[in-house]
Amino acid sequence: MATAPTHRHAAAQRHMEHLEAQQLGHGHHEHHGHEHHGQGHSGHAADFRRRFLISAVLALPVVVFSTMFSELLGYPLPSGPWVPWISPLLGTVIFFYGGAPFLTGAWGEIKQRQPGMMLLISLAIAVAFVASWATTLRLGGFNLDFWWELALLIVIMLFGHWLEMRALGAASSALDALAALLPDSAERLRGAETETVNLDELVVDDVVLVRSGGQDPGRRNHSVGHCGCR
Repeated sequence: MATAPTHRHAAAQRHMEHLEAQQLGHGHHEHHGHEHHGQGHSGHAADFRRRFLISAVLALPVVVFSTMFSELLGYPLPSGPWVPWISPLLGTVIFFYGGAPFLTGAWGEIKQRQPGMMLLISLAIAVAFVASWATTLRLGGFNLDFWWELALLIVIMLFGHWLEMRALGAASSALDALAALLPDSAERLRGAETETVNLDELVVDDVVLVRSGGQDPGRRNHSVGHCGCR
């Protein structure tokens, strides 16, 4: 039978998982729920860290070989037919690999009719991706080369979500450590005698014995509300 601290810990854990689902997106969380069940928050943080590092490395040549970025800093690009294709090709890899958590999360938000941050990020990177390819292929007369902005936006978003997943993991670990300190039983007074009972067996107006340095079970058991302590 579960004790009251277990109930309190489970409720807090569900709240942490809800926050994590918001960060990952509903669709991404459901898709990887069984895959990362054992890994928990640390597994999601590791995934964002890996995507961030790989995307950051790929973003460097995207930025360096971007025509718009070279014009901003005033340095010439190397000559060759391959130069204009570096940013589009690597930018596409970053879009599908680094942007995958946001795109999948946006689809989950759309299916659940709960638009949120993932949808906003996905709209931004999707518009930049389509506009940049239209410019690269000279379609529609567009001059919207956003490859370096697209790459840096995804890298920054991945970095931010990695830090958030780390924070959630740290909070979850602290919650586990706190739950381990909570008492699993209490000494209930019955006249002149005491009996050891599980916390979920306590009811309102029970009198419990709290020894020196011990915890007040009545304050830990949310189903009791208040009980007398001696």
